[in-house]
Amino acid sequence: MKVRTMKAVQIRNASEELGLASPKKYFNTVAQVLEKLPISSVDECVDRLFKAYLENRSVYVFGNGGSAALASHCACDLNKGTTIDGKRHFRVLSLTDNVPLITAWANDANYEEIFSAQLRPLIQANDIAMAISGSGNSPNVLSALRVAREVGAVTLGLGGYTGGKMAALCDVCVVAPSDNMQQIEDTHLCIMHALFLALANLIRNSSVTLRAKGAAAR
Repeated sequence: MKVRTMKAVQIRNASEELGLASPKKYFNTVAQVLEKLPISSVDECVDRLFKAYLENRSVYVFGNGGSAALASHCACDLNKGTTIDGKRHFRVLSLTDNVPLITAWANDANYEEIFSAQLRPLIQANDIAMAISGSGNSPNVLSALRVAREVGAVTLGLGGYTGGKMAALCDVCVVAPSDNMQQIEDTHLCIMHALFLALANLIRNSSVTLRAKGAAAR
């Protein structure tokens, strides 16, 4: 029965990919997904991230595969992309970039711990753990979110399909309304760019300044 189910899924996926095989069809479907995106959830992520910036908190981003690459991209944009002359920098770290540490935890413990083990000594209350997972069910992503919740951190998620198990572990989870992984990943990239552009504008217009030597930032 399980073999039949897997074959049915493979046939369905192959059929869907064939239907999206022309660039025009694919771009049209991505546009349709973006039109259905829950913008209010994206706005709430902006609010949570900006609050973290104002309170000088840290943001930790993580995901697997294509989502790992997006986590690195996200950390770059939320850090360098929001850097404004005279303003305090946003503290953002991708947990997907330290390959020696990831492989050490995967080898000596298990793959499920590659993010949570990194997160445990770093994250504090009111910091942000930002998970990216198309399926929403990656065990290592879920493990890291649980660690974040244990210390009272804010948990944000970018998901797809119906959100998976990740949705219940997130304070805010933006779910791309699609069951096609490529469309989900494209939507996540658009969300991330929207987040950093909105944050850059908020930071530019905020009263927060670079900390002078010996003085606290305001």
